[in-house]
Amino acid sequence: MKEWLLLVFMSFLPPLIYTIWIRNTEKYNREKWRTILTCFLWGASIAILAALIIEILFQIPLVASIQDYDTISFLTVIVVAPAAEEFTKPLALRLKSVRREIDEFEDGLILGAVAGLGFSATENLFYGWDFLQEGLLLFIILISIRSFGGCLLHASATALTGYGYGKTIMKHTSVLRIVPYFILAIFVHSSYNFLVSNDVIGALSGLFAALIFVTFTITLIRKKIISLDRKNR
Repeated sequence: MKEWLLLVFMSFLPPLIYTIWIRNTEKYNREKWRTILTCFLWGASIAILAALIIEILFQIPLVASIQDYDTISFLTVIVVAPAAEEFTKPLALRLKSVRREIDEFEDGLILGAVAGLGFSATENLFYGWDFLQEGLLLFIILISIRSFGGCLLHASATALTGYGYGKTIMKHTSVLRIVPYFILAIFVHSSYNFLVSNDVIGALSGLFAALIFVTFTITLIRKKIISLDRKNR
């Protein structure tokens, strides 16, 4: 029982802290907590379940056409998973209760990031369960690393699609305008996955590069939020 409580605590606390951090990046006309919670819960439940189903459906033809397990695994990590996850997470912004609250350009960035953080919380739960089997000390080390890298990845990648969607609402343009932002989100996600799973440059080197990468991307996201927020002042 204590292990389960620790698992849930370590899995959800960092994403919730990051959620507050991202939400409070905006100083003027901050997002309502009700809207923030809706996006977080969407990412933590419906988005992760829908992404899992999509990944399984896409893996079926891969398994049928490709015999090499390593190739299937590589394509799943680099292509299938990023595309599926970056599709389901930002759908939170299409909920009626969320969409009507998007009245500033930075809102899409913030709400997209929060949906991504909700997704990362449940993902931490899944990975954390495996980490627990390796012992308490290793669990704390691994879940801490994942809570930093994974959380910031999901927040920054989904914020991009959220920004694209927010712009279509603010400018009353076609939803097709979201596509470039969606592709960029997939690229960010794929790049992170490639770095953490690449054996060529070494596991530790790849992990370090991935953490630097997501630190850079989330910094850009927050700077964009601050910039847009100041314009609206």
